[in-house]
Amino acid sequence: MKVRGYIYSRAFQGERVPQHVQNLVIRDFCNKHNFQYLLSSAEYAMDGSSMMLHQITKELQKIDGIVAYSIFQLPENNLERNNFLNNILEQKKIIFFAVEGLKVLDIKTKNNIEEIWKIKKTLKFCIESIN
Repeated sequence: MKVRGYIYSRAFQGERVPQHVQNLVIRDFCNKHNFQYLLSSAEYAMDGSSMMLHQITKELQKIDGIVAYSIFQLPENNLERNNFLNNILEQKKIIFFAVEGLKVLDIKTKNNIEEIWKIKKTLKFCIESIN
């Protein structure tokens, strides 16, 4: 399976992971799964940008999928994230998330990712109410 990596050049969800570390994690994930790893595309540093992620979808005809560092590098906007994942599914491709060991390959796995996102977005309000 030939996959393109996807990393961030900015913080995401309050986390900051150097690009070289993200690439190491993705490379290790690909080696463990016997994937042919193509160099990662690094997202632009502007807040809310997912231009490089959408650029990768344009090359999905030539590759089998994407390996992102984390699910939390998907667009934060629910509609944009949903549209992106639907695009992956419509093209019959897979997106993997190396840190979490998850993937989206059908509606069920897409819905699982959405549930994780809902929990993550809600959790910050729970923590604030405790303090």
